[in-house]
Amino acid sequence: MLLVVGDSLSAEYGLARGQGWVALLQQRLTAQKNPARVINASISGDTTAGGRARLPALLKQHQPTHVLLELGGNDALRGLPLATTADNLQAMARAAKAAGARVLIAGMQVPPNYGKRYGDDFAALFARVAQAEKAALVPFLLAGFAEGPDAEKWFQPDRIHPKAEAHPRILDTVWPVLQPWLKG
Repeated sequence: MLLVVGDSLSAEYGLARGQGWVALLQQRLTAQKNPARVINASISGDTTAGGRARLPALLKQHQPTHVLLELGGNDALRGLPLATTADNLQAMARAAKAAGARVLIAGMQVPPNYGKRYGDDFAALFARVAQAEKAALVPFLLAGFAEGPDAEKWFQPDRIHPKAEAHPRILDTVWPVLQPWLKG
């Protein structure tokens, strides 16, 4: 069982149910006759602190073999200290591993208006935590469209949340890391 603990990017914010990348992942696994079941425990607006607080109960309830952590974007939007975000992600990775699950961390980036140094440091913290915890890593969940010249066409009017047509691209970004990670 794969437990996804994320924020609005995984919780289908602004989309009809079943259009988000997590639902598309379950559909792909089913189509490939992979028996893995995906539990989406994502909540719009969640931070790493919220995920950290919720994770023990989720681990106990679902007893996943794999945990995908997709949190941190709201930490940055709220200007929370990077050290706190990293500490929370590391604590979640450790808790999942202690419960017997393998961990995958989905990284995020912030818009350039946050400043180059903050943006670079924020993006790097996901890799640092993944390396420290020997977790799999998707460096940037929105890679392939968020940084392109036509990025705005992939986002809802708030320019934060991807449109439904972007979610297959998110799954395609996650899949090359996720597929061997599920098998391992």
